Amino acid sequence: MKVAGIMSGTSVDGIDVAILEFEHHFKVLGFHTVPYPDDVRQAILSVSNTQVHTADIARLSYLLGELYAAAVKETCTKIGIPLAALNLIGSHGQTIFHEGEPIDYLGYRIASTMQIGEPAVIAKRTGVTTICDFRADDIAAGGKGAPLVPAVDFRIFRHPEISRIALNIGGIANITVIPANAYIENIEAFDTGPGNLVMDALMGDARFDRNGETARRGKVDQELLRELLRNVYYDQAPPKTAGREQYGPDFVARFAHLKQADAVATAAELTVHTIAKAIARYPGAEEVIVSGGGTHNAYLMERLGAVLKQEVRTATEYGIDNDAKEAIAFAILAYESFHGRPGNVASATGAARAVILGKCSVP
Repeated sequence: MKVAGIMSGTSVDGIDVAILEFEHHFKVLGFHTVPYPDDVRQAILSVSNTQVHTADIARLSYLLGELYAAAVKETCTKIGIPLAALNLIGSHGQTIFHEGEPIDYLGYRIASTMQIGEPAVIAKRTGVTTICDFRADDIAAGGKGAPLVPAVDFRIFRHPEISRIALNIGGIANITVIPANAYIENIEAFDTGPGNLVMDALMGDARFDRNGETARRGKVDQELLRELLRNVYYDQAPPKTAGREQYGPDFVARFAHLKQADAVATAAELTVHTIAKAIARYPGAEEVIVSGGGTHNAYLMERLGAVLKQEVRTATEYGIDNDAKEAIAFAILAYESFHGRPGNVASATGAARAVILGKCSVP
């Protein structure tokens, strides 16, 4: 069975597509990224955690469905697989709002999430059954709707003798803690805080700090860093999640008094220190395996290596493309859902039980 996984994350930099083949295990047949056009990226940012006209959300959701379908077709062509050979697509969608912690709303306690990228369009344009909206079932079961990758981290990185932490640095950073010889109910996972999100915002039109060159030139504002690290989130016990809701424009404005290089250096140090603080909860961990866009930031990786006590390696060293892991994850989650198997890890999300994830659109 051949399954495509689609991921577009909080960094809003593009559409990642991984195509997997499943027999007894899975094999990655190929991976491809299609960057978002500038106007589409700005449109996504304009509807993320803000007051907006419902028409903009509806139109953008259907447009993203078209773009996701085109990205799958482009990936198939690039790696030499006929589109007709695909059996299933799993699409995470583009998160524009996530509030995993219930709040009082109109007399009820409500947690909610919204990912756009209409799956009916993906299914109709590709002719392939598409599963999407994976977070909703976990929230309905009392979870926070995130993180959802831990089941995949467990499947890939579990070791009978070595305790590992899988660290993904996307827009938000998150960890999955996998004790040696663990059962899936033994693992913990949560968002540590900002990954690339704040650094990217501070880079403006440049979008991201290539190789960490800007941060390397800057000087960390220790006073601001200490102030930011006082946020109670970093001391909260898991399960917990974070997103653009916490690290959006209001948060970025706190760096406005700094020169750009100093601001980016301070944001990078915030990412490093919050990751380190989270990992320090697990002194028995022997390895930290890093994936995501943050692996391309040489300065960030150097700082992690200097601060963390564990050996720091990348997912690529284990045969998983650093950039592809989350797209791979949603192909696997779709495969599990298609076969009627749960995809969340209740110990990671706080859900009452493991549940089958996603909604299905057929061609």
